[in-house]
This record gives sequence, structure tokens and C-alpha cells, in this order.
Amino acid sequence: MRGSRGLALAAALATACASAPPPEPWETRLSGDALVLMGEVHDNAEQHRLRLAVLRRAFAAGWRPAIAMEQLDREHQAELERARRERPGDAQHVLDLAASGASWRWDFYRPFVALALEHDVPLVAANLSREDAKRIAQGGFAAVFDAGALTALGLDRPIASDWQAAVEREIDAGHCHALPPASWPALARAQLARDAVMAAALREHAAHGVVLLAGNAHVRRDLGVPRWLPPELGARAVAVGFLEAGDAAPEGAFDAVVYTARAEREDPCTAFTNNPPRRVPRDSKEPR
Repeated sequence: MRGSRGLALAAALATACASAPPPEPWETRLSGDALVLMGEVHDNAEQHRLRLAVLRRAFAAGWRPAIAMEQLDREHQAELERARRERPGDAQHVLDLAASGASWRWDFYRPFVALALEHDVPLVAANLSREDAKRIAQGGFAAVFDAGALTALGLDRPIASDWQAAVEREIDAGHCHALPPASWPALARAQLARDAVMAAALREHAAHGVVLLAGNAHVRRDLGVPRWLPPELGARAVAVGFLEAGDAAPEGAFDAVVYTARAEREDPCTAFTNNPPRRVPRDSKEPR
């Protein structure tokens, strides 16, 4: 019996190892003080599985970066830390106290929270809240940030016209070309503010390495978070797009790209064609 159980266990381990994705060449940069931005299509379970496998390998090799998440709003960092003190190791308790976005599939993100708790590394609520993004869209950056914060974030400087135009194109495409062009600048302003806030989270934890988990639009070098990093940090950054089969990777947008099959989903543009939006829903297509 003991021998049979041993053989069964060995077979199970062999199967698990065989099914694990092989390391990607860019994984060699996941060490020390690297800044790694890992994109996603939010509802693609295979992409989440692959990213988790990559991070588990890096942690097993000794890397101990902070984990920053788009899915957690910066206003809830205090609740996040309280949850860790109250129930160390309880990822669900962290989400119960610190998660506010009902549109996120938390079963996809709970393992990343658990990974941070398991290895006792910083877990960072990195995003701008929906409410603040709405205020910025309607009233400009100063509707949320004072003069000191604007300077610290870099939002006091003019946005280059090509950068602004690229973000507006992503807004248009991400909402199925259903929004009036007059709405694009306001929505782009909110997107730029989100990227600036996430870049600030990376800067805060850059000394010991940090991973950002965010949508693909946010991790793009040409228009996302990396563009808000100072040159010395940008040189240490690794932007990895996780795209679906058939998606195009814009030239220069990513340092590496991982492709997966497309997730099964209804056509997200149907909601726009059937019900033209009076406002932009948070759970619309990229960018978020």
C-alpha cells in the first residue's frame, strides 16, 4: 500500500510539473530591484494562471518584490494593512476589507494576494478610485490633487500631443467606437491620472523591486505607467503584455508579449450597440 501511494504521488507530481508552463526568456530579469509590469485581459483565466506561475518561480528563486495591484484602490491601503494585522495569511480577509470594485473577478486575484501574504512582502493598493477618476474626468486633475500632489505625480506638466492622441485612440477603441469624440479628452485625463498614480506606487517600492498587475493598456511603454517613470527606473522596468490570439502588439509597447487563447465571452460591443452609453461603465472593455 505504501509503495502504491508513493507511486501515485510521484505520478501526480510528474503530471503537475508537465502541465506547468515553461519559463519565459524575460523571466531572468525578475530579480533584485527590477520593476515588472505584467499586463492582462481582465477576464482571461489562462493569463492569470500563467502570471501566477511566473511569480511563483521568481519567489522560489528568492525574489521578494512588492506586489502592486490595479484592482485595489489606493484609498484602501489602511484597510489592507489592518486586515494583514488582524488575520495574517488570510487573503480573503484582505479582500473583504480592502476590495471595492464589484466588477473584478476576485477569484482571479485572490491567489496573488495570498502570494504576497505567504512571503510577507508589501501588497500595494495602486489604483485611483472610480470616484476620483470621475472627478478628474469632469473637473481636471486639480479636482482631486492639490498643487504638491500634482507636482509629485508629474501631472503639473503638459501632456505631449502624441501621447494624448494615443490615449484617446485607446479610449475610443476600448469602448467599441461608441462614444462621441467630445468625451475622449475627459476620459483620457482619467486614464492618465490612473497611470500616474500607479507609477507613483512603483517609485515608492522601487528600491527592493516591485510587480504591477494591471490591464495591458496600463503597462504599455508608449502610453501607460512606464511613461510616468523617470529614466533610471524606466531602464529597470520590464513591461510584459499578456495578449489574446489575434491581438496586435503595437510596436514598442512591450518588452515581451505572452499570447494565450481568447477567453470565451459575449461580444462586449453588443452592450454599446444595443444600449448606447449615457456614461462610461467601469466594466467596459480596455483600457480601464
